[in-house]
Amino acid sequence: MSGQIMSRIGQPLPLDLNPRTIAHERAPRNVVGYAHDYPDGYATERHLHARAQLLYTLSGVLRVSTDDASFAIPPGNGLFLPADLPHAVRMDGPVAMRALFLRDDAARVAPPGATVIAVSPLLRELILGACAEPLDWDPEGRGGHIAALALDEIAHARALPLALPSPRDPRLARLTDGLRAQPDDARDLDAWAAEAGASVRTLARLFRRETGMSFQQWRRQLRLTEAVALLAAGATPARAAARVGYASTPAFGAALRATFGVTPGRLREVGGAR
Repeated sequence: MSGQIMSRIGQPLPLDLNPRTIAHERAPRNVVGYAHDYPDGYATERHLHARAQLLYTLSGVLRVSTDDASFAIPPGNGLFLPADLPHAVRMDGPVAMRALFLRDDAARVAPPGATVIAVSPLLRELILGACAEPLDWDPEGRGGHIAALALDEIAHARALPLALPSPRDPRLARLTDGLRAQPDDARDLDAWAAEAGASVRTLARLFRRETGMSFQQWRRQLRLTEAVALLAAGATPARAAARVGYASTPAFGAALRATFGVTPGRLREVGGAR
């Protein structure tokens, strides 16, 4: 597949941007593994793939942005991306990516849109096993068993609230860009109104319309998402809490447990696993 199409924001999108993935997108099997290590700060242009992907990292944090949302994926979680979805990728820290490419028939077991999922220990090992198999693995052999079991694990994986909706209105974008750059900014919506160039009432309405969240909900989601990335990179719970604007480490831990069902210490341990 070659050529260009236009994204929803009017920018041309190259197809098959990375020549390393061409063979995986044309593989004869329904599930194939892809392994590649990337340096800290590596970033792609906005692009898409002909096949769906399950992105997973053994180390480092994978940051992915689509037209509608952004994601920070630490070790222990995976991001499912449907086929033909425009996205860009950036690496926080050296990233050891291990991914699955899913043919259309295989992708039916996955969520309908871009979704972060919890990767079970079994699914992790299946991803690694798929990466060790050839692209034309034996359907009756080890490769076929790995693929079948991986699809079953994906179908039963728990979705995680790690998507951060991206607004399109320029006034709201100025506000959210500021918060992304400094998630510990404690200013309320009243204080942001002048900088954003809109009234408080307008901003509140825009948040609901464009993100499905209130300002407070969106900021909380941002803070927790960034905290997960910091913990995965090795930050202590106290440091991660302070960096994202939590004055109390216990309150931060309670919010993290309520949202993700795991303690800050456990997230840090998973991030350090190899």
